[in-house]
Amino acid sequence: MLVVALTGNIASGKSTVARRFAELGATLLDADAAAHAATAPGTPAVAAIAARFGAHLVAPDGTLDRAALGRLVFGDAAARRALEAIVHPAVGAERVRALAAARAAGAAIVVCDIPLVFEARLAPEFARIVLVDAPAAVRQARLERDRGMAPADAAHRIAAQLPAHLKRPRCDLVIENDGDRDALARRTDAAWARLVAWAAAQAPAR
Repeated sequence: MLVVALTGNIASGKSTVARRFAELGATLLDADAAAHAATAPGTPAVAAIAARFGAHLVAPDGTLDRAALGRLVFGDAAARRALEAIVHPAVGAERVRALAAARAAGAAIVVCDIPLVFEARLAPEFARIVLVDAPAAVRQARLERDRGMAPADAAHRIAAQLPAHLKRPRCDLVIENDGDRDALARRTDAAWARLVAWAAAQAPAR
């Protein structure tokens, strides 16, 4: 089983690539979905978040106010690291369980959609890493157009992440998303062909 990390900075088009990989046959593990599961009502992570950041972030039904938590930690690097120290281990445990299930099911290629694979120092866990990238100006325009962000907010979100030029040398494949959807589809399909070849090369002979 080839275990691949798919990463990309905000508005790079990573989610579109992830969906296409799933259509082509990948078993897709979504870190955001795992994070939601890890912070569901009644989980240890929610209790730890309430203890660290305040009980006001948890509704009476146990639901985490994700928007308020995001506003609280977004501009505060220390707070963001504290949150990651709570959430990342729980997400990692969920990923281990999901990978075991995929292996038992006979999956050939598992793609883990992880935005912070480098920031969270997870790169050594993966056989291959694929980065989706687009110029910062293009991503800024997408955030303003598609998510309705104010220019300053979009710029702040982009600046808060590790720059892609520091990630690119550490990746096995880079999918450029500086064109239209058709171009991205072609490049994604070409990347998938490489993944299939790598998976076949590591598969034991029958």
